[in-house]
Amino acid sequence: MATSPISRPEKSSVALEPSNGESTAVIAGPNPAELRSRQVLGALVAFRDGDFSVRLPTEWMGTDGRIAEAFNQAIAHEERISHEVERLSVTVGKEGRLKQRMSVPGAIGGWAQKVDSINTLLDDLVRPTTEVARTIGAVAKGDLLQSMELEVDGSLLKGEFLRSAKLVNTMIEQLSVFTSEVTRVAREVGTEGKLGGKAQVKGVSGVWKDLTESVNQMAGNLTAQVRNIADVTIAVANGDLSRKITLDVRGENLQLKEAINNMVDQLRSFASEVTRVAREVGTDGKLGGQARVLGVGGTWNDLTENVNSMANNLTAQVRNIAEVTTAVASGDLSRKITVDVEGEFLQLKNTVNSMVDKLNAFASEVTRVAREGHRGQARRPGAGAGCGRHLERSHRKRQLDGKQSDGSGAQHC
Repeated sequence: MATSPISRPEKSSVALEPSNGESTAVIAGPNPAELRSRQVLGALVAFRDGDFSVRLPTEWMGTDGRIAEAFNQAIAHEERISHEVERLSVTVGKEGRLKQRMSVPGAIGGWAQKVDSINTLLDDLVRPTTEVARTIGAVAKGDLLQSMELEVDGSLLKGEFLRSAKLVNTMIEQLSVFTSEVTRVAREVGTEGKLGGKAQVKGVSGVWKDLTESVNQMAGNLTAQVRNIADVTIAVANGDLSRKITLDVRGENLQLKEAINNMVDQLRSFASEVTRVAREVGTDGKLGGQARVLGVGGTWNDLTENVNSMANNLTAQVRNIAEVTTAVASGDLSRKITVDVEGEFLQLKNTVNSMVDKLNAFASEVTRVAREGHRGQARRPGAGAGCGRHLERSHRKRQLDGKQSDGSGAQHC
């Protein structure tokens, strides 16, 4: 800022001096001392009004010159301080450069004290902001162990500084408690399988309360869903196919609900059909029954086909045995069991077929002997035991008695 020397209008002074006994007006020049006093006054008034651009003339001599020099130095100091304050208001207050401080080289005494006071004020104002930034930065990185110091250089904070520090620390404490509770519930429900856990965060409100309630609602929903699924699967494992998942769910949980309920439906349908086929074939004697389970695939389809295959095999085996025994009972000894069987059915097949062979051989021998009409001995496989031996003895007795054999001895077997 340019400086300007004080210039004030000068007033002429008038003096009356006698001349030839008559009064005559004489105009005198300006009084230098008065002029300098007026200049000093004008500079002081400008300084008082905040105009730091005014300077006293530097060419004054003597005491007046020293006064002008001291005044000009004082107002220059004040002007530099004013410029520094203006600079700091921009750099610190608007640009956020919190490390900027006032610098007035050569300041001494009160001027230096004034600079130090302003810098101290900046330190005191900036420190809470720096502390808040430090703690909030730690929170942003997941470190909830940091807090704002309530003392500065051994002195407790006061007023708004103390209030702000306590608010920040309370926020961090609530975050820490909330995080701890959420972690605990997540670990118990998600990892340890302890259902029914709830987050307990005392004294919270607003968003923290909403977050706590949301976490508890999530844990409650998961607990209900898992327990419902467990109830249904345990019931299925115990043979109770009447239970289904009934909770109102969405998304992937809905897909899981539908999958389990469909599984229960298929199991119930499969069990019902298997029971029906087993009852019809095994108890009611209704052969040819088949299990019909619609919409099944994979293992359920394989099980259905295996049950139907078993029913088909049983039907074919029992019907083949029935046909052969019916034929034997009707006197037809040309039929045999032909189905491909294994295990005890194979033993039964061999026994029945062997019986038919023996009956067929015996009947053939009896028929031959009866046709020839003379004494003869029937030759057949396995003679000498059972019904065949009894019939042979009866036939010989009738021949010795002179009676004609009509085959009626077979009726006594």
